[in-house]
Amino acid sequence: MTTQPAVALQGVHKAFGPHSVLRGVSFSVGSGETLVVIGRSGSGKSVTIKHIVGLVNPDSGDVLVFGQNLATVKKRDRAQMRLQMGYLFQSSALLNWMTIEENVELPLLEHRRNMSRQERKDRVHKNLGLVELENAGGKFPSEISGGMKKRAALARAMMLDPKILLYDEPTSGLDPVMSRTIDELIINTGTVLQATQIIVTHDMSSAYRVADKIAMLYEGRIIAQGTPEEIQQTDDPIVQQFITGSSKGPITHTG
Repeated sequence: MTTQPAVALQGVHKAFGPHSVLRGVSFSVGSGETLVVIGRSGSGKSVTIKHIVGLVNPDSGDVLVFGQNLATVKKRDRAQMRLQMGYLFQSSALLNWMTIEENVELPLLEHRRNMSRQERKDRVHKNLGLVELENAGGKFPSEISGGMKKRAALARAMMLDPKILLYDEPTSGLDPVMSRTIDELIINTGTVLQATQIIVTHDMSSAYRVADKIAMLYEGRIIAQGTPEEIQQTDDPIVQQFITGSSKGPITHTG
């Protein structure tokens, strides 16, 4: 029996005005699996995951989440599907006028109104503990480091126990030590929540550490998919140039 993917994109095209960003993107991610989408800046990685959470709609093609097409489900069902997703923005997107605890509590205030204040406080404390920020809850975003902001945003993304977690450049702007810390948190989060995770990044060290599968996006299409080992061993010149950081001139993809 074939297990239905948690997320599947089928021939997704997306353009903004005259600029074509996605030109037939297709991939699937199994339940509990971690997929890393790699590619150069401006290759459409962020636009790809925004399709999954419904922040962007495709011009053509299908986006399936839990087997349901986001374009055809009822508005109420689509809203319920979104509640099963956590999204970690590249900028962390914390509200500067709220403390870290208040930022992390926001999803509960909006979507779990039947919870008591103590229940919310306990859940916030638990999630801050998972990202090792239990002593920073009373601070404001301006008072903590970039790495701590990423961890706080991850705690917030986990508040509703999502089945799918989406990460937009989670290690961007971080030093190697903090990048490894974020990677370990991503691995641990997937294990704790048994969540499907989709990560977009150009950080190959991070990709190799966290991925079950890696897919490379190039000129609006997925040109290679496989395990980290398969991606490392590919003979595709475009993929090799990207993953090795080669400074050679542009190569035309012939696949």
